[in-house]
Amino acid sequence: MGGMRFAAALLGLYIASQVALADGPKLALPTRRADALSGTAFAKQIESLPQAEREERMWQEITSGNVPEFMRKLVAVPVTATIDGQSVSGHIFVIPDYLAVGSNDDYFFVPMTPYTAQRLADRLQCLLPTPSISDAIYAAASVKLTPSPIPPTPTMTTVPIFEQHNETVKQLRAAALEAGPLGSLVAGDKKDIVICKALADTPGHVAIYGWHNLGGKPIQPLYLGHFAYWADYSHGVRLVSKTMEVGGKPTSIEKVLADPELSALVSSEGPLTVSRYNFRVFPHPDDPTIHLPADERLQIFSPMTGVRVVIDEPAELKKKVRLVLFALPNGNTVEQTFGRRLRPDDDWHYDIQHIGAQTRFLRRLDKDESLVVAYLEASNHAWPIWIRTHPSMAASQIFDDIVSRYAGHDLRVTLNSHSGGGAFEFAYLNGVDHIPAMVDRIAFLDSEYNYDKASHGAKLSEWLHADNHYMCVIAYDDFSARLNGKPFVSEQGGTWGRSHAMLADFGQDFPIQRTNTTDPERYEGLSGRIVFLLKQNPKAEIFHTVQVERNGFIESLLSGTKEDGRGYSYFGQRAYSRFIF
Repeated sequence: MGGMRFAAALLGLYIASQVALADGPKLALPTRRADALSGTAFAKQIESLPQAEREERMWQEITSGNVPEFMRKLVAVPVTATIDGQSVSGHIFVIPDYLAVGSNDDYFFVPMTPYTAQRLADRLQCLLPTPSISDAIYAAASVKLTPSPIPPTPTMTTVPIFEQHNETVKQLRAAALEAGPLGSLVAGDKKDIVICKALADTPGHVAIYGWHNLGGKPIQPLYLGHFAYWADYSHGVRLVSKTMEVGGKPTSIEKVLADPELSALVSSEGPLTVSRYNFRVFPHPDDPTIHLPADERLQIFSPMTGVRVVIDEPAELKKKVRLVLFALPNGNTVEQTFGRRLRPDDDWHYDIQHIGAQTRFLRRLDKDESLVVAYLEASNHAWPIWIRTHPSMAASQIFDDIVSRYAGHDLRVTLNSHSGGGAFEFAYLNGVDHIPAMVDRIAFLDSEYNYDKASHGAKLSEWLHADNHYMCVIAYDDFSARLNGKPFVSEQGGTWGRSHAMLADFGQDFPIQRTNTTDPERYEGLSGRIVFLLKQNPKAEIFHTVQVERNGFIESLLSGTKEDGRGYSYFGQRAYSRFIF
């Protein structure tokens, strides 16, 4: 219950109460392994990594339990407010210092983006603090360190500067060990990544606050001037348990934050109905411009060097999940492939695929499952080149990393790609003996350049014999197309030639027939579980990306199902325009 009724029901319990607390909760982390990296060793390992890979390593180390023992037990922090003229008391529970990797003897504070901080908070059933909570932590801290700023330079976001500041803070902390041993509440060593009301008006930014001086005044007022990809040496992650106490009774800090009256215990801004970073704008330093509605969220990580994965998923995942691994076309970023509503002087690449909007169209058709799309981008924007320079098992390792994130769900997987992204799909097929049963759909959006019967035919045919497996191949006559008056693919080397080779090969194993007399040509087998859509090209045009734009991604996910053609037509007008943000 909220508002006055909630407050009235508790007033008798918590008016001016001082609660004698038992041991606080602990972070739900695995036991630290004996061979886990020290903080110093970890810092050296991530020194030269790109930011996305660096933060993925932080995530992996922390979630695997490489966190100092003293960091795991949360400390009680009293909070008070005057409500209806009466003093109300409670307690929140916070980690004793800023989040670090390593051991009690050798730990490394890990400045990170709010994206990774929020991801960790979600995993550990925590929130990030409000400015009011940051103030309360400082007031309650038994160890108050003097802030130690480093003059700002372009290197302040690099790991060597993180290490320099880490050593400074650890020296200050060592001098205070007698008065406050490890596990005591510490403040003054970092700024807080915080949540606040202003985030709703400045999506895609990070809110920072704190770094209190010895007089208790924050030297960093609330600031939202940095995009969310910003993380410098001064930032710290303070985790706050989702469980708090009001009047000696456990309750949810999220409930308290949303309450018009009780929110005063933990927020100086009044109630906060959104208590996490939602990232409606994707935090990427070169292009922070993926726009999301409030019911979607993004994940970013790097499963191996040179690969960026961005996952678009509903904010609330159902038990049943459809995971699409979509390997990007040559020359395009995730942001361009995702698409957005164009603005003046915008690059046209953002208006030619719109996988994000097509995904939203698809989500409206099936209310029983969560549709999740993982965008796979190679560092050189060319999967064929990346595949040639990496081990044969690399694609299957990337597959396993992404799929493992949905353990515990009723999971079905689609392999999909556009253009050169097909190289990833075929590399995956090369790296497995048998296509796993969880993969129930494989699609190629003008991306079948690398198809080879000897390498792929038998595996795909074996896989298609299962009753619930679907394959969709979409291509156009690129052999007839002309660029500056000249052909640019050979008769057999383009997707027109490769798709006809596939059609002939699979026609030997399964009865496949043309099912229409119009253009695009449609061929079906296995009661629609095999679909080839082949666009003719009498005017020698280039339809390479147009096929995707004109509902191609939708068709690749729905071909052969009862939803095929529902509310859209392949190569028709955009059916997803209202979902472009």
